[in-house]
Amino acid sequence: MALVRSHNTALVLGLLRDAGPEGISRLELAERTGLTPQAVSKISARLREAGLAAEAGRRASTGGKPRTVLRLVPAAGHAVGVHLDRDELRVVLVDLDGTVVGERRGALDLGAGAEAVLGAVCAAVRELAGELADAGRAGAAGLTGAGGVAWARTLLGVGVALPGPLDHTRGVLHRVTGFPEWDGFPLRDALAGRLGVPVVVDKDTNAAALGLATGAPDVAGGSFAYLHLGTGLGAGLVIDGGVHRGARTGAGEFGHQVLQLDGPLCECGNRGCVEVLCLGAAARGETGEAARVLGVAAGNLVGLLDIDVVLLGGRAVAEAPEVYVRGVAETLAARARRVAPRGEPVPVRAAPRGERLVAEGAAQLLLAPVFGRGR
Repeated sequence: MALVRSHNTALVLGLLRDAGPEGISRLELAERTGLTPQAVSKISARLREAGLAAEAGRRASTGGKPRTVLRLVPAAGHAVGVHLDRDELRVVLVDLDGTVVGERRGALDLGAGAEAVLGAVCAAVRELAGELADAGRAGAAGLTGAGGVAWARTLLGVGVALPGPLDHTRGVLHRVTGFPEWDGFPLRDALAGRLGVPVVVDKDTNAAALGLATGAPDVAGGSFAYLHLGTGLGAGLVIDGGVHRGARTGAGEFGHQVLQLDGPLCECGNRGCVEVLCLGAAARGETGEAARVLGVAAGNLVGLLDIDVVLLGGRAVAEAPEVYVRGVAETLAARARRVAPRGEPVPVRAAPRGERLVAEGAAQLLLAPVFGRGR
């Protein structure tokens, strides 16, 4: 889909997606993008020819003939999002609107070795892409990738999200906590070679944060922290509407800040990390204590970044969202009273979309640039 690589085309597509089924006129597109009406007409004509846009009827104008309204065609493009957790694999197929149209989920051992893990990921991706082609959503015949797999023409690629740390720009893993054998593994290139489609790799927390930044109007354009508590603990940071990864793509290693110098040994090698303290309390059934520890660590983050909101997600949070939201909120409120008695505490909410958030965010690693939202 070389057409969507143009910056101006991405601007138009982004407005078409935002407009929804009701659509938007060419004149409105020109006004909101700053492009000339002629440029918008050329872009919209190419989008219609490619099947990415279609007429959505006519709208009355203040003068002259009624305006033709255009809308996005969601089924004209798809992306696969993969959440590769320490003990589970979740794969979703989404259309251009971000709507999930297919899903696979199963147990997985990240320590089983590259061959087993890559095989499981490729099998799930191929099943979903095969269903897409079989259902006729791709329109014409499929194209053939590596290994003779028939991929739907609408498939933009595969986004993979997993625990860090990792090098997002090169798609190379670092020393994943608890799984040192993955250190230096070129996951992006290995999967792209097997699947024959573009692959993007990022941390699970960054993918979730991107999904929230592009799909949640109440936080879009702002600054927030997404705290993910599952088999591990990490953070996705969004600053002024964009995911903050840091100079070495290592930002957000939230779980390994030390809260207790003589605390229990963490798998990272340090003692008293918030991850080992929080997960330990959760394993003992002390959910309130786990929420309090998470709140203390969140307070450190709020103090450093002065963010607008804290969003909580992950498997552990999904089991007791009210307890975690209340515990973190109370801890942040107490901190706010000490630091700025007249100020309002940072709000705390459970992130939407539950345990599927990371996989959907992984798909946005492919989709967001199509609509000029970056990644």
